[in-house]
Amino acid sequence: MADINSRLEIGVTTGPIRGSKKIHVGPLKVAMREIYLEPTSGEPPVRVYDTSGPYTDPDATIDIAAGLAPLRRDWQLARGDVEEYEPREVKPEDNGQLGPDRSGGVPPFPTALRR
Repeated sequence: MADINSRLEIGVTTGPIRGSKKIHVGPLKVAMREIYLEPTSGEPPVRVYDTSGPYTDPDATIDIAAGLAPLRRDWQLARGDVEEYEPREVKPEDNGQLGPDRSGGVPPFPTALRR
């Protein structure tokens, strides 16, 4: 069984995307991307929703082991319709496929009969 506490070096692409700029819109700071069009077109940049998270923000500090900052935590707790709890410790059996017999083996993929 894999060691769930082992640290792996994970490569993640970070930094700005060429030909565009990350912006944040409105009081909720919704991430958008301004994509620059051909200068000779005379058109303004096109804004699209940006799902890349902080990974393409040049001002962000990226730490995969630490995870993302809990930006919505205070807002969620202030609503009064959720409650916090202390989670249990992660166990090795929580990670990976054990299969129906819990032996650690994964059942074979069902194959179709060919005629």
